[in-house]
Amino acid sequence: MKKKFTVLFIAFTMIFTMLAFAACGGSGGGAAPADEGDKYGEGFVFKHGFDLDYEPYSFIDDNGQNGGFDVELAQAVCEYYGWEYEPVPFNWDAKDAELNAGSCDCIWSGFTVNGREDDYLWSMPYSDNTQKIMVKKDSGITSLADLAGKNVGVQTATSAYTSLTEGDQKELKDTFSDLKVYETYTIAITDLNAGAIDAVAVDVTRAQDAMAEDDGLTVLDEDLGSEIYAIGFRKDEQELCDKINAALEALAADGTVAKIADNYPTIKEYITLGK
Repeated sequence: MKKKFTVLFIAFTMIFTMLAFAACGGSGGGAAPADEGDKYGEGFVFKHGFDLDYEPYSFIDDNGQNGGFDVELAQAVCEYYGWEYEPVPFNWDAKDAELNAGSCDCIWSGFTVNGREDDYLWSMPYSDNTQKIMVKKDSGITSLADLAGKNVGVQTATSAYTSLTEGDQKELKDTFSDLKVYETYTIAITDLNAGAIDAVAVDVTRAQDAMAEDDGLTVLDEDLGSEIYAIGFRKDEQELCDKINAALEALAADGTVAKIADNYPTIKEYITLGK
């Protein structure tokens, strides 16, 4: 009888010890809360915010597929870290609303730093760019002075728009008959070809892509301005920015960036990573 009591006492003691150990977070309980350092570890869902119509950096094609240099590079960063890639395409004028609402982790889409230096936390630059005037070859427009009295198009919320409306090129804009503002450059270029406008103020990288598809288009020799592209983050996202920068450096070093750039020959010369 004494032996039976001893066995029962030992059994109850073992059960009580295991329950107490589990309640204190021992190996018998659930997993411990993730350490803050794991926030951007493997499995993190990276929400890439980009312009849905800014070829060749980012776009949605006729089949509904995401494409572009920035999209492929963002996907390569996710593969590098073991993250899940989530595309967040939007109309360009909605970019700040999407970022501030947390719908995306960054704005990564041929995004100009110049003039916005204090508005975002910026990654390292990855592409050079120049603002140009694109016209039809038979337009008779060969210089900025020839734009006097002409109808010029530009995409809303772009650096070209800012330059013409409140920046260095406002005096030039005042010589136009009209500055027509478009939701996308694709629509503006369509209107240019249709004769609805006489010229488009556009980033040279976007113009190069359009000219590769239509040899009836050209750009003027004179520049509207020069700029650099980088990735814009919310100002409190330093850790994520640092992670992206580290990945970009690694992907440039191992040749991944150059390989992606090969898919977009019209902008390859403007990509600065690894150079």
